[in-house]
Amino acid sequence: MVPSFFSLSFSRLGLWVSGVILVIGFLKLLRLLLRKQKLARAMDSFPGPPTHWLFGHALEIQQTDSLDKVVSWAHQFPYAHPLWFGQFLGFLNIYEPDYVKAVYSRGDPKASDVYDFFLQWIGKGLLVLHGPKWYQHRKLLTPGFHYDVLKPYVAVFAECTHALLDKWEKKAHEDKSFDIFCDVGHMALDTLMKCTFGKGEKGLSQRDNNYYLAVSDLTLLTQQRLESFQYHNDFIYWLTPHGRRFLRACQIAHDHTDQVIRKRKEALKDEKEREKMQKRKHLDFLDILLEARDESGLRLSDTDIRAEVDTFMFEGHDTTTSGISWFLYCMALYPEHQQRCREEVREILGDKDSIQWDDLGKMTYLTMCIKESFRLYPPVPQVYRQLSKPVNFVDGRSLPAGSLISLHIYALHRNSAVWPDPEVFDPLRFSPENMSGRHPFAFMPFSAGPRNCIGQQFAMNEIKVVTALCLLRFEFSLDPSRLPIKMPQLILRSKNGIHLHLKSLSRGPGK
Repeated sequence: MVPSFFSLSFSRLGLWVSGVILVIGFLKLLRLLLRKQKLARAMDSFPGPPTHWLFGHALEIQQTDSLDKVVSWAHQFPYAHPLWFGQFLGFLNIYEPDYVKAVYSRGDPKASDVYDFFLQWIGKGLLVLHGPKWYQHRKLLTPGFHYDVLKPYVAVFAECTHALLDKWEKKAHEDKSFDIFCDVGHMALDTLMKCTFGKGEKGLSQRDNNYYLAVSDLTLLTQQRLESFQYHNDFIYWLTPHGRRFLRACQIAHDHTDQVIRKRKEALKDEKEREKMQKRKHLDFLDILLEARDESGLRLSDTDIRAEVDTFMFEGHDTTTSGISWFLYCMALYPEHQQRCREEVREILGDKDSIQWDDLGKMTYLTMCIKESFRLYPPVPQVYRQLSKPVNFVDGRSLPAGSLISLHIYALHRNSAVWPDPEVFDPLRFSPENMSGRHPFAFMPFSAGPRNCIGQQFAMNEIKVVTALCLLRFEFSLDPSRLPIKMPQLILRSKNGIHLHLKSLSRGPGK
């Protein structure tokens, strides 16, 4: 009698739980359908490429030629077109300067449908914050990117670059091409470790290497999650092997950051350590975060500090790696521009082995080449916003508040209405006379408007130092059998790496 009673009770409980799950699932589906209807209705006046009944445009976006596919869509649909990741996540994909200005001259928040995927990893730092807290953080962090703070970093950039070039000297002697992307990534991380945490001169430890691998893993996993609509639900995602791998990588990254912050805070309690810090050649990013206060004297919390450090490490490491690697590819592809950049750097430096702050402003042709490589190969090819209020576009069309915007920077930079012969590498596009009449929202490697990249001057200084020293030490040429295949992740990568031949020019420390 008793067993049958329990059996009946469990049976009823199972039916009740199943019913609740079905109701929750139905309500969730209804909410998604209503939201899809709202997004689709908002984009009614924008024709676009045909969608798959289940995947939307996701299957085409996942193909290796997806970037050029979007450029072809941009020719077919001037100004903008709908872009669907699955059936429920739809953006207006824009790539025309006036359309970009209408959105990016405002301070609309990042699209939570995309950037919430970052929260578990980088927390609520500048990348994902909006409103008063974003403004507070931006104001507190801005002094950390003043040129007086950035000036001493030039020596750090040069030191880390020389270590990379010494490694490449050995590889160059093997007389075969190799993938530069991974080595540049390690160098960029080594640089950021020193600028962010004040790491010593020994380079990356095993723990730091684990951090590097974790950040690389998190970047890839976040992009894959965005493209796979079945992973958009948190509950489902954390149950998958993909989601568990993401959580493990997050733990490695957070443990590393937390340990460094904890040690620094403990050290700062010691008066001698504080004196040492003040006598150092440069303050690191963590020093600035720990000392930052607003008008009322409030400091950032430990959670805020970790979020900003993790955000800076993510944004400052991968984007720089992409920018440097694709620039060196462009130099290999266009040897006449490579030689002209090299001659300019030699003329500026003379017999010096390294670069000083004042040298950077003199590298005009190198800077134009860097910008042109950014145009053709933007480190971040696509970014997203959610409208906080309606927007009216230049052609009379509009979108209501709540609509999602995808700015396709890659397509914007190859828009033939803005850039004549957009596939041609022409650094003179960025000469003062050619830039003077150009639309201010036509070139956006660091975004634009009030939410532009706070670290863009840091990034440009680093890229100038690294590329100038690379061109002094080596001549770069292509491996025709292993040309890179563009692959848009959160940053622009190559599916098969960036393989180049390097010929030593026998110039470097001690040579």
